[in-house]
Amino acid sequence: MTDQKPQGRELGRGLSALLGDERVKKPETIPADQRGLSLPVEFLAPSRYQPRRIFNQDDITELTASVRERGVLQPILVRPSPNKPGYYEIVAGERRWRAAQAAQLHEVPVIVRDLSDEGVLEIALVENIQRADLNPLEEASGYLRLIEEFDHTQESLSRVVGKSRSHVANTLRLLTLPESVQRLVDQGKLSAGHARALIGAEDPAGLAAKIAKSGLNVRQTEALVKREKSPRQSAVSTAPRHDPDTTALERTISDVLGLKVTIEFRGEKAGGKVVVHYSNLDQLDEIIKRLGQMQHL
Repeated sequence: MTDQKPQGRELGRGLSALLGDERVKKPETIPADQRGLSLPVEFLAPSRYQPRRIFNQDDITELTASVRERGVLQPILVRPSPNKPGYYEIVAGERRWRAAQAAQLHEVPVIVRDLSDEGVLEIALVENIQRADLNPLEEASGYLRLIEEFDHTQESLSRVVGKSRSHVANTLRLLTLPESVQRLVDQGKLSAGHARALIGAEDPAGLAAKIAKSGLNVRQTEALVKREKSPRQSAVSTAPRHDPDTTALERTISDVLGLKVTIEFRGEKAGGKVVVHYSNLDQLDEIIKRLGQMQHL
């Protein structure tokens, strides 16, 4: 009986699946009995595909103390440098390498793998996400590189990192915010929840500065953004109240979709519009599914 080839890449299961991918092979130049060899720290260098931009110095100091006491317990994952023969590029474990240097170790344990550029970025991204080490913008930038440089889609990315498609889409949307807002997120002064609430606001930079200065939580931020938008909605809010039939129809459609629905009627000649309110992409997917049930109304 012949062996069946695995269907799909199944990368969302994490690093074990990524390292088990058929593209991941040990270099022929590395003997089979050297899977866990040690290399001089000066033979290793960071990768340009490292998604992390910010290294917390307090974390490095704490890790350095541990490394000085116990050594590097978990090997650093590397690949042969594509540009510098005899040297290696760090795929996962740059913090351990930095701590080893600070602890004045001469060698570190490594595992060598022959990886493509795409594989390096995927593994580095998954490893950091699993450790919750990336801030939201570093995560978003990693997603964007996989899309732009390696032709990933949001759907394939969700499988790679083990996140929902809506999570990937919402994280990517953070990159549409002004640079001043992104800096506040990088500095830890705003969370991903704060940043998401600011997407689509008329003055996200001004609101972000106010939120950071006042120390508002996410719920307070959402309320602030809503108040800022309310002047634009004044014309709608001062319109005549719905007649009972329109209100009943709104309620019926809301029950079917499970979301708030408003109907704006401007007269027989002027027409009107039906507005379905949603707060995330999961709800939008649900709207699309349930619209097919509308014929039963």
